[in-house]
Amino acid sequence: MVRKEIVMERTIKKAILAEDVIEIRFDFDWDILKIIKSIPGRKFCDTKKGKYWTCPVSIDGINTLSNNGFQLDISLQKKLDELTNGVTLPSIKVEGLKKKLFPFQEEGVAFIEAKKGRAIIGDEMGLGKTIQALAWIHLHPELKPVVIVCPAHLKLNWEHEIKKTLPGEQNIQVLYGSTPAPFQIHGDILIINYDILPNDYEEYRDTTGKKRFREIKRTGWVDFLIDIKPQVLIIDEAHYCKSTSAFRTKATRKLARKCPHVIPLTGTPIINRPIEGFYIVQLVDKGVFPDFWNYAHTYCNAKHNGFGWDFSGASNQKKLHEKLKTIMIRRKKENVLKELPDKIYSHVPIEMDNDEEYRIAENDFVTYLKKTRGKEVAEKAKAAEHLVRIETLKQLAVAGKMNQAIQWIREFIDSGNGSGKLVLFATHKKVINRIMSKFKECAVKIDGSVSASQRDDAVQAFQNESTVKLLIGNIQAAGTGLTLTAASSVAFLELPWSPGELVQAEDRCHRIGQKNSVNIYYLLANNTMEMKIAELLDRKRKVLTEVLDGKEVEKTQLLTELMNGYTK
Repeated sequence: MVRKEIVMERTIKKAILAEDVIEIRFDFDWDILKIIKSIPGRKFCDTKKGKYWTCPVSIDGINTLSNNGFQLDISLQKKLDELTNGVTLPSIKVEGLKKKLFPFQEEGVAFIEAKKGRAIIGDEMGLGKTIQALAWIHLHPELKPVVIVCPAHLKLNWEHEIKKTLPGEQNIQVLYGSTPAPFQIHGDILIINYDILPNDYEEYRDTTGKKRFREIKRTGWVDFLIDIKPQVLIIDEAHYCKSTSAFRTKATRKLARKCPHVIPLTGTPIINRPIEGFYIVQLVDKGVFPDFWNYAHTYCNAKHNGFGWDFSGASNQKKLHEKLKTIMIRRKKENVLKELPDKIYSHVPIEMDNDEEYRIAENDFVTYLKKTRGKEVAEKAKAAEHLVRIETLKQLAVAGKMNQAIQWIREFIDSGNGSGKLVLFATHKKVINRIMSKFKECAVKIDGSVSASQRDDAVQAFQNESTVKLLIGNIQAAGTGLTLTAASSVAFLELPWSPGELVQAEDRCHRIGQKNSVNIYYLLANNTMEMKIAELLDRKRKVLTEVLDGKEVEKTQLLTELMNGYTK
């Protein structure tokens, strides 16, 4: 009788890093299969390579396999070490920019570099997310074209920042129009707003009679942008992509899948609103949170309210924070105060909706100036006439930018950065009342119509009540003698004639004797007299060491320089 030896073969249990997924191979076993099915995002494959499973590259997925006896290949083990130990930042100095980076901004650029151009910049508003993204582009001039997706009211601001930051003549193109004109795409840096990016959708009923939407290709810009093979996608105010059902989210995700490098920018604190963070992270790396259902129940304090699931809460925030650190860098102003100057100035160009009306009035003004210059200009009556005409232009500019400015203010308040509070200065009662009517649920105002007691009540509410986010002030009435340090951001919707008045107004938010940094925004109608006045005020402010007496002299000088600029 021949004795047969039974040789027990070792069960195959291997996990291999294959491009952007983990390839899982094992001898069939019900218990092992149950483990594999517990991994979010797992998928069964039957190809020429054989039958196997895949799952996204994530800490949880790799640990599940490792803890259950799977042999990890060297690349996968290195990936686990990288994800577990965080990001090792390279030492980077960005040379050649028109603006100097603060050290923490260089760290942000290094983070993007360490993540190979796939990272989220989540700094608070005012810390320069834009310049960090542009600095990384500057490091990689070979990566063109670049597509920047942003809200409509920020398109001109991006164009402005690119010109002020990147050296040389940049081939920038701002895309307009809901009907795409693909033959007109020629820029190396393309700026487009969320509204015109998506394709149109048509409504239809499926076989069960349920209403659904079907994409109509090449009716929006997204497909044509994919055609040009963009190398970098910057997604500004990325929290606009918080809803997977929104067409803009679908279009942004579609574009992101085709871009090697994706950099979302958002000041919204994801850790406090986890549900809004899932799709932002997915734009960059699906492996961090591969499955929505698992994410929502782990981090969003999921509750069933009897009608459906509520994912608006927050849970396991420490664990969420640790995972976000692998893909996102976020700094608060309080963390980097020592690196910041006392005041940071930003010109925010805003598109007007009455541009044609303004240009006609401006041309009439230039014609008038050319006729009257040199003819008794020094006369007070003549100077007064000039001022009346200039004020007319200024008011046209304010009226034209109002809708977009309101969007900017709303975006600031909703961002949830720091206190989220803003002091807004204007000149005319009509303008102040218009803003007040739009933000009455969270705003107070101080102008000539407010009594002394009402003024004090407004200041106390702004300083002490978390629900009061906006103080709207007349530059004369609220620009002196008030303490408004609950905010560290100031915006000017209308500009005064005196740099001294600007400085006084800005200082309402400045803590005397304490280190703090105030962000100051000039909300300026694009390519108008407002921009000329802002540049003149900036120049004069830089040489102003104290608030001067004789404001009339300052005003006369400013008017003269402004008119000279139109008649050269």
